[in-house]
Amino acid sequence: MPGVPGDDTGSVWSLIGPEPAEDSIVDGPLELRHLRDLDVVIVGAGFTGLWTAWHLLARRPGLKVAVLEAFTVGYGASGRNGGWCSAALPVSLDRVARTLGVEATHVLQQRMIDTVTDIGRWCETEGVDADFAPGGWVQLARNPAQAARLADEVAMYRRFGFDEATVRLDDAPATATRVRATRVEASTYATHTAALHPLKLVRGLARAVRSRGGLILEHLPVHEITPQGCVTSKGTITAPWVIRATEGYTASLRNARRDLAPVHSLMIGTETLAPDIWDEIGLRDREVVNDARHLVIYAQRTADDRLVFGGRGAPYHWGSRTGTRYDTDVRIRSRLVTAARELWPVLERVDFPYHWGGPLGVARDMSPHLVVDARTRRAWAGGYLGDGVASSALAGRALAEHILGESDPAAPARGSGPRRWEREPWRWMGINAMLSVVSWADRYENRTRRQAHVVDRLLP
Repeated sequence: MPGVPGDDTGSVWSLIGPEPAEDSIVDGPLELRHLRDLDVVIVGAGFTGLWTAWHLLARRPGLKVAVLEAFTVGYGASGRNGGWCSAALPVSLDRVARTLGVEATHVLQQRMIDTVTDIGRWCETEGVDADFAPGGWVQLARNPAQAARLADEVAMYRRFGFDEATVRLDDAPATATRVRATRVEASTYATHTAALHPLKLVRGLARAVRSRGGLILEHLPVHEITPQGCVTSKGTITAPWVIRATEGYTASLRNARRDLAPVHSLMIGTETLAPDIWDEIGLRDREVVNDARHLVIYAQRTADDRLVFGGRGAPYHWGSRTGTRYDTDVRIRSRLVTAARELWPVLERVDFPYHWGGPLGVARDMSPHLVVDARTRRAWAGGYLGDGVASSALAGRALAEHILGESDPAAPARGSGPRRWEREPWRWMGINAMLSVVSWADRYENRTRRQAHVVDRLLP
């Protein structure tokens, strides 16, 4: 059931119903006189753009901030994702430390932990019911290779000063008190993670931005960001600061086609499940769950007792193409259904009528980035690799602090971005080859029960 721009009808999250735009100039002819004397223009009304706007307006009331959106608020990954608000960084602490050092990496990880708590508190303060449930994160090991990987991960957290209050290793019986799944040998349990309804959160965030005087202009595509400003279909909009917050849709900008590659993550969802089915699955406290395979899967129990289940593996499309035709895939849907039922056989008697997805933004070095150029007053953040709900909140705060002249040592900015992706056909060949290798590695580990270290060697 593919969606259409601004509707996303295949998503469980879209069942909350449509929400009309609140800015009067969106539906009528846009006159540039409405947008004179802006202080900051933000391109993209997802989590990064809206958190940046909110922090700017909260710190500097009266600032003139406009957010430009090609479709509707939360149209991209912000309104379609798996609903995990996790303190996990998108890359390992060891890898972060190679750039920042051990102490700064500890500080950054602690800021991520604090950000999860802050989002829950923000929802309460702002009156946003986003179905926020801090039940924690269970990561399953279902073969010895995965168990070894999880043990290494816990040891890494210990090296960086985080004890069992942050993440711990559980055996199979302890795991079964939270999640009942097949072939479980062990698991990790991370406390600082919440399940939530991403579309409710992003819409609530948009309302909060508007309530503080921010302007959100939907159905206004930006074609290019230049030194002069944002080139739109209705003219060029200028401001001292321009922030790019386009994540998986960055390649739609003329001068940024190779900055971030869009890699799709797809999902399936059930109708509300009966209590006896949930007894066979677990997730009583709405823990989020995945396993330690390389080709990522992820699941949560929604507030209305549906199961949403997602994963990677959809092909990268030539030329960084995106669009509704790629937001569903019958082959990936079948694989997701099979994976969910393999974890929980009780789902053999359950249908998955909902299927949707969307692109993630992936940088060439497979790392998230926050880039601020104080000389040109252009900035961007993204490349969250699927861990963007909390990461984008921290990035938005950091962007606001940099723009306002405040320093944020936990999220240091770079003056220039990462290396750009290769041109086609090399980009298409490389990304899809990596997806094939990762899929092969999971099959190898299931068959041999030994770790496939080739994946670690291939990552940048």
